[in-house]
Amino acid sequence: MSDVRVTVQHAQRSDPRVVPTGTTAADLFADDRDVIAALVDGQQRDLAHVLDDGAVVEPVAIDSPAGRAIVRHSAAHVVAQAVQELFPKARLGIGPPIDNGFYYDFDVETPFTSDDLKAIEKKAQAIIKAGQRFSRRVVTEEQAGAELAAEPYKIELIGLKSHAGEDAEASVEVGAGELTIYDNLDAKTGELCWKDLCRGPHVPSTRSIPAFAILRSAAAYWRGSEKNLQLQRIYGTAWESRDALKAYQTRLAEAEKRDHRRLGAELDLFSFPTEIGPGLAVFHPKGGAIRTAMEDYARRRHLEAGYSFVNTPHITKSDLYEISGHLDWFADGMYPPMELDGGTDYYLKPMNCPMHILIYRSRGRSYRELPLRLFEFGTVYRYEKSGVVHGLTRVRGLTQDDAHLFCAREQLPAELDSVLNFVLGLLRDYGLSDFYLELSTRPEGKAVGTDAEWEEATELLREAAQKQDLELVMDPGGGAFYGPKISVQARDAIGRTWQLSTIQVDFQLPQRFDLEYQAADGTRQRPFMIHRALFGTIERFLAILLEHYAGALPPWLAPVQVVGIPITDEHVPYLDGVAAKLAAHGIRVEVDSSDDRMQKKIRTAQKQKVPFMLLAGDEDVAKGAVSFRFRDGSQRNGVPVDDAVAEILDAVTRRIQV
Repeated sequence: MSDVRVTVQHAQRSDPRVVPTGTTAADLFADDRDVIAALVDGQQRDLAHVLDDGAVVEPVAIDSPAGRAIVRHSAAHVVAQAVQELFPKARLGIGPPIDNGFYYDFDVETPFTSDDLKAIEKKAQAIIKAGQRFSRRVVTEEQAGAELAAEPYKIELIGLKSHAGEDAEASVEVGAGELTIYDNLDAKTGELCWKDLCRGPHVPSTRSIPAFAILRSAAAYWRGSEKNLQLQRIYGTAWESRDALKAYQTRLAEAEKRDHRRLGAELDLFSFPTEIGPGLAVFHPKGGAIRTAMEDYARRRHLEAGYSFVNTPHITKSDLYEISGHLDWFADGMYPPMELDGGTDYYLKPMNCPMHILIYRSRGRSYRELPLRLFEFGTVYRYEKSGVVHGLTRVRGLTQDDAHLFCAREQLPAELDSVLNFVLGLLRDYGLSDFYLELSTRPEGKAVGTDAEWEEATELLREAAQKQDLELVMDPGGGAFYGPKISVQARDAIGRTWQLSTIQVDFQLPQRFDLEYQAADGTRQRPFMIHRALFGTIERFLAILLEHYAGALPPWLAPVQVVGIPITDEHVPYLDGVAAKLAAHGIRVEVDSSDDRMQKKIRTAQKQKVPFMLLAGDEDVAKGAVSFRFRDGSQRNGVPVDDAVAEILDAVTRRIQV
């Protein structure tokens, strides 16, 4: 038997080896039980993959991001097998890994009940314990069609094979190359237990799934389109150890307590009336108070930073988005057109940038005006699929704190530095402080412009990011169609990561709209453009803040900052006077003059997460004082009114949490 040469690539070193022909990745890592797959010449492979001469092989550990995704995809297959064993008429949809877990879609006669989910989890645990082997087979389209003739959704996916690269869900099943089926084989006899169309890779056996749980079920349209049949989706999670699973379940429980949708209802902040439609929120007075506080502070900071405010309409003729390219690259995310004015198509705007460009182009510009920073709280509309609409974090009507900066080429580095410093500083003012940066590069097949332009724009963003002393993570192919971007990724109080601000360098739209300015030497030059959204959207940022603070917003953002609580009705006029002093300083204050007893009024204020409660009885009135009570139940008695007012104003002015 001849030998082959392979290189085992570790994080810090390379290990050349000579091994017998027929050696598998499993043979290379036989002594490391944490390795559940391998990266072979840059492609994820099962451990059973036979290595070719010259192969570069890197282990995929079970606790790595790639390893967890493989474990979760394997667990999705186990759940699908369990469902079909318990419900033989169930037809299979798609079962990809997702953040922190996986899902699998099924066409079943009736929705899954909680008892069904318990039975499915029990059956799946038995399959895991049995140690069935995942075995990969390459098949032709004809073979796959014959073997899966009873699975109409899989047959549809086979037909999509040539387009799978454009469909993230389909690519999990069929990839963009050869078709493969994974057989689940009995550990002892090798007999076929179950099979599924899948690109892979998978763990070696079901026993390589150390910890797994089913979370819930939900309805979901096939391939996310409302035009298709509604299927039943089972969500689950899988981890590298029982401890990791338990820690995740603890985080889930904490996240559920902080769910902004629940807090929005409890605190009377916003709602989604069915009469208006999915993903279209209305803000109640208290929610409006938070939005106003957020926006007012942002406006003040933008004025200080040299931005000019603009306003643009909500609809436009199609010509605008034909020029910008949005109708070529973003049409699926736009609402359908309205035909008006004798056949002219009008669209609800999905982006503000083309309208800001028209403001720039409304007259001749001089180099003396640059950089020109235009800012708007602009409401846009995007037709998100109903299956992905989620509270305020994924809506169809969204308000962006949108800025577009026009500058000369030589101004770009300084302007990017300034923008990034401004963005991070403002996010810290709202109480977020744990950041890293993500640099998204050119999307293959979905971008305009030359390679040189993209390389220059990407390098400018990289240089700006590296000056921030923050971790920089690459996101290959994640840029917009017109340019690369930096995303500020923020971790919240329970360790979840949220994408917030984005900064994009755009060489393309200034060309498409033929923008110019007169340079100092009298020549006509093309400006460059920076797209910048700080919050991302007001709606989503508010949701993130609610969950970060578990609804207990710092005083400057709280919808009601102070509640006056009288001991008896006789003390209401006194507290009305205190409230008037606070209101004169712009404090959002209420006096609870309801018929409830004092202790119930205190409990109500605590449930509403009001930062400050001012109590007053006979002794307080006599001394010109109040009893100062906080959200945590602590209390200071006999605080002079002027001191109480000063303390509240100080907390609001300094934007501190109490």
